Amino acid sequence: MKFVLIVLLISICVLIGGKFYFKYKKRLLFFEALVYLCQKFDVEITFSRQRVQNIISSLDEKLKNNLCGLDKNFLNCISSENLIEKENLFFDINFLTDDEKNTIFLFFKSLGRSDMENQLKEIKNFENKFTAFQTQSNSDYKKYGKLSVKMSIIASLMIVVIFL
Repeated sequence: MKFVLIVLLISICVLIGGKFYFKYKKRLLFFEALVYLCQKFDVEITFSRQRVQNIISSLDEKLKNNLCGLDKNFLNCISSENLIEKENLFFDINFLTDDEKNTIFLFFKSLGRSDMENQLKEIKNFENKFTAFQTQSNSDYKKYGKLSVKMSIIASLMIVVIFL
């Protein structure tokens, strides 16, 4: 019975540590994907002059997975021809702060709203903001993500020592 309790508590510690680790990893991959999306918009608008919907639809699956459904939500908002609403754009995305959500919302709201030259300037401006978010999430991942794994291992070892 004691052994089962130890294994149960160790698994709980590891799961909690893993949850925090993957949260920070997901944020890092999300902002890397947004920076890449801005770069793709810059290239595609400049050279091929494709529509925004076509550019987002042509993203590869890895990038779509890293965007956590933001691309699908945006395409759904565009296809319904309603105004883009914040709740619909961030449906089922809960790991962003309000400041990050506001910036991303403004980015998607501004897509396709101006001429090519001004659109490219806006995309470059948002790319710089997303790069700052990426840098911050990278430092958070290195600091807290890896720390959560280490702390879960230490907590597991403490549980073993206490119960043995």
